Amino acid sequence: MARRYDSSTTTFSPEGRLHQVEYAIEAINNAGTCVGILAKDGIVMASERRITSGLLAPAKTSEKTYTLCPHASCNVAGLTADANILIEQARLRAGRYHYQYQEPIPVEQLVEYVCNYKQFYTQRGGLRPFGVAFLFAGYDEHHGFQLYQSDPSGNYSGWKATVIGANNQAGKSILKSDYKKKQEGEMDEDKEPEIPDVQEALKLAVKVLNKTMDGTGSAAAEKMELFTMKLDESKKCVHRILTKEEAQEVIDSVEQEAAAAGDS
Repeated sequence: MARRYDSSTTTFSPEGRLHQVEYAIEAINNAGTCVGILAKDGIVMASERRITSGLLAPAKTSEKTYTLCPHASCNVAGLTADANILIEQARLRAGRYHYQYQEPIPVEQLVEYVCNYKQFYTQRGGLRPFGVAFLFAGYDEHHGFQLYQSDPSGNYSGWKATVIGANNQAGKSILKSDYKKKQEGEMDEDKEPEIPDVQEALKLAVKVLNKTMDGTGSAAAEKMELFTMKLDESKKCVHRILTKEEAQEVIDSVEQEAAAAGDS
């Protein structure tokens, strides 16, 4: 039955499904995992680096994390070529908004613009959906740090912590249990657990990637890309991808905590 309806983006099946959009989402579910976590003092995004061949030269720039404007960045899961088109559109929109109004574009407005562009490709004949999902991280003075997720259909939603890409359900189950965990020695049952800071969020992101990555053996900095967004003393956003040495320190710390928990 599906074969009668999956050749066109604009035709609904009798069940009310757009098969082309579902195929695009399936492409993302087979892509490298990306984790986004909203912290007290910033945002953490972590992504899996899939090394397809040892002969490939190392990329000069990140293939997973992109800066859109001074106060917003994104993580990519899916087809990077498709992502490049949407990233250029987002950068163009952010630049035009700043030129017109002399202030940074609100994060949600930037996300909505990209998602409207994606949705157009699910509605017009002769086009196919973009096979890419995004995690958007941003900051504005009214709403603080924000984390959004978008998929090929053009839907977007705000999250405190989420996972896209391969094995995302396993990653989300870890986030549900560990994102707001009571600190040791905290006895007050009525007190709401606090959200983690950036350093704790980095450890949680590594823990999620360890669970979701397909590779065998111990985690290594070459297989992960860790990104943080924080504010400096002048309240300006600082985007930073951790070096391999810094990433390895976080990974080692997670493994030590896991070993200690296993011993106890």
